[in-house]
Parts: sequence; structure tokens; C-alpha cells
Amino acid sequence: MLSAKDLACTRGDRLLFTQVNFQLHPGGLLYVLGENGSGKSSLLRILCGLSPPEQGSVMWNGEDIRRHADAYRAELLYIGHLNALKDDLSAAENLRISSCVTGHDDGADRVRAALHAVRLARCADLPVRNLSQGQKRRVALASLWLSQARLWILDEPYSALDAAAIDLMAARIGEHLASGGMAVLTTHQEVAIPAAGIQELRLTP
Repeated sequence: MLSAKDLACTRGDRLLFTQVNFQLHPGGLLYVLGENGSGKSSLLRILCGLSPPEQGSVMWNGEDIRRHADAYRAELLYIGHLNALKDDLSAAENLRISSCVTGHDDGADRVRAALHAVRLARCADLPVRNLSQGQKRRVALASLWLSQARLWILDEPYSALDAAAIDLMAARIGEHLASGGMAVLTTHQEVAIPAAGIQELRLTP
């Protein structure tokens, strides 16, 4: 279970949000909503342990993530609004490196299967710089087909995707939830994802 207790966040001298509380259980999906600049990406970085909160705590299975950072990271997949890809490397090389960083050295066959799932098999060996923005986003999101993490935190996962790719990603997230996973995501688009429990969290200062 992922939970947040009385989280607050500031940027400079500006309070972005305060008193954020929630509990997310297996099979659950949390939408983080709010206007641009309300702190959605900042909250996701806090939930990942990448940024400290101004106050409050994030708990994983009842334990503060700051005390058990390594164990928590092993359960977490985070994809930010930036794709975090290296332009000089191919799509397959980027995915292989990403899997190594998370402690799972996925072989060439699994990487290519993931790229096939996002309809990029023909681009596997192309340098990422040669891909369109939508293709780059699909390379980043191909990690959803490789991940063994129970918790997915996704910042604007549908950005730059066409309608067919959005449906594909929504279905994959739904599969993850159906198998007992959890997901937290931000999006400006209304996309139906099947889930045992759906929550909305709107950020206001």
C-alpha cells in the first residue's frame, strides 16, 4: 500500500499544495489533477522519493520511504513527463540501459518484444534522435512491458501520443492493475482505464 500523510510542497517562497492525504491499495488507480503550476509533477517526484516534501511523509506498506529507500525503489517504476532517453543510442539500447538501472537486465528478446508491443519493432535499432516525439514517448513507455514493479508513477503518459497509442497504454495500465499493481498518474486527457478502485486528488494551495 502507498499512502501520503499531510504532504506539503513549496517552490521558492510559493506554497504549491498542503495537507495532501491518500491511501492507494493493490488494484487501485490515483489520478492527480490540478491546473498547470499546481504542483502535480512535484507531488509525483515526492512520491518517488526524488524530492523531499516541505512537510509530511510518504509511506510504503506502513514504512517511511526515506528509511527504506532501496527496497521502495525496487517496487517502483517512474516515467516523468520528459522521456529521459539518450539521442545517440537506439531505442533498444535505451530500454536495455533503463532495465539495467532498475536492477533487471532484460535481454535483447524481451526488449524487442516490448518495442513490438508499442508498435516500434522496425525502429528498434534506429538512433532515438531520428524518431518523432510520439515515437520517443512510446520508447519510454515500452518500459511498462518490461517492468516488474508493483507501483507505477506516470507523469502525463499520453503526451504526444495518437489515439491508438493512448488506447494501447491505457490497456497496459489496466492489465497492471488487474494483476494487483497500483498506479499514480497525471493527465489532461480523459482516458478510461479499468481499475478496482479509482481515486482523484485535486491539488490546491
